[in-house]
Amino acid sequence: MQGAAQAAPAAASAAPEFTGIEKWLNSEPLTMESLRGKVVLVDFWTYTCINCIRTLPYVTSWHQKYKDQGLVVVGVHTPEFPFERSTPNVEKALQRFGIMYPVAQDNRYATWTAYRNQYWPAAYLIDKQGKVVYSHFGEGRYKETEAEIQRLLAQPG
Repeated sequence: MQGAAQAAPAAASAAPEFTGIEKWLNSEPLTMESLRGKVVLVDFWTYTCINCIRTLPYVTSWHQKYKDQGLVVVGVHTPEFPFERSTPNVEKALQRFGIMYPVAQDNRYATWTAYRNQYWPAAYLIDKQGKVVYSHFGEGRYKETEAEIQRLLAQPG
């Protein structure tokens, strides 16, 4: 789904809650309410998706660069294949790709469905008030996405 992007509608909607998460990795369970006041990047991915793998250096870089400025990256690992539901397999992938940010295992597609998501990878940016204000599907638009992260971090809480 390379090159597909969209900005959220003018009337931004409240970010759906993380729901039906089988296991949280690198973090205690998170909620949208607990993340209020932060900028949140929700990244839907799965560890065998080549398009997802190509985006990970950018996502991990944003985590490192902006985590101390108020960005919280949450990877939502939603499996495409049955073997991707295995927690040990996901844990190995986190090590392999150097993922240190929180990852939610969405094995039943509950959070995926709550976001009405249809793509791997898919990135949703949530502002400090908990509204989805930007989304991008597929690879690319890294400069635009980072510029939006910077814009949201600069806004008052």
